[in-house]
Amino acid sequence: MFDHNYKTVCEFLNSSAQLRSKAGLRPRSRSAFTLVELLVVIAIIGILVALLLPAVQAAREASRRAQCTNNLKQLMLAMHGHNDVERRLPPGGARDQPPLFGKTASSWGSSWMVYLLPYIEEGAMYDKWQFYGDSGVFNANNLALRSMKNMPGYKCPSSPLPNWARNQTTTAAVSYVGISGAAAGTIPNFNENRICTTSIYGAISGGGVLYPNSETKLSDLTDGTSNVIAIGEQGDYLISQDGTKQDWRGSQTYGWAIGPARSSSIPPAYNAASDNRPFNLTTIRYAVNQKKNWANGNGDNNGTGVGNDGGQNIPLNSAHPSGTNVAVCDGSVRFIATTTPLVVLAQLATRDDGQTIAE
Repeated sequence: MFDHNYKTVCEFLNSSAQLRSKAGLRPRSRSAFTLVELLVVIAIIGILVALLLPAVQAAREASRRAQCTNNLKQLMLAMHGHNDVERRLPPGGARDQPPLFGKTASSWGSSWMVYLLPYIEEGAMYDKWQFYGDSGVFNANNLALRSMKNMPGYKCPSSPLPNWARNQTTTAAVSYVGISGAAAGTIPNFNENRICTTSIYGAISGGGVLYPNSETKLSDLTDGTSNVIAIGEQGDYLISQDGTKQDWRGSQTYGWAIGPARSSSIPPAYNAASDNRPFNLTTIRYAVNQKKNWANGNGDNNGTGVGNDGGQNIPLNSAHPSGTNVAVCDGSVRFIATTTPLVVLAQLATRDDGQTIAE
């Protein structure tokens, strides 16, 4: 039966070929796409990529923002760990001279991030850190400890800013900053008089959690731990009036480890006019993500407190769309939208203004 069917099929095919040949028809063959077909395929692929790329980018940014949120949460938990041991939160920065706020040396001190090292699994570095010596945070031992150490826990993965400090090129520049409080006049009906104001570096507040030589206790947060923020982001470029992208942040010049110098006082007695710049800190004076139209050049010599090498009022900013993350003293992390009024941000930055914060 099979042989008979096979023979029948073959005969049919042969007869069909003969008929096509007599009619002058040739068998159809396709060796390639036509140009039109190729262009159509390319156009379809382009449309699919255009549709999928934003979704892929959004998914990646969501992942980076989640990592940033986790970083800040871990830092806030580390601050609570410090509080459990020392019965106070870490200083925003302090003199590297024993006792903690010694008055006999003229060295630059360490930032709040140094004091958190034992609580972020960097105890080995902290144990070798030298909190003394005329060169303070810049002594050879401390420079070697932080040399080429990237410190990812202090960085937002969305940040496009350089990984290393400008003047201390082997020290990591980071994207998180301690919040010292808010500038005078930012909260209506509240007199913030714990302010050291300079014409060079801007306003330095002592009304928050992390300020120069601070010894803040959780009991000092009379507004409640859920209403006070301690750490924020400075993770994106600012833009000067001439359109230049500027890497202005608390750690840009010398990196994550440097704090204040010379003075052992707190604002308003803290005197920044004699070059007591407290690095890695900011005092809220401007709205979130206010990135554009800052002065050209170094910027911080025009009284705005925003610029290179010590500006104390560089706004909280990030590369996240529409806002920035902040760490709250109850251990949570919030996303503060760009549209948040300055007064709300200032209230969050102040530990004891006693006012109700708008939702």
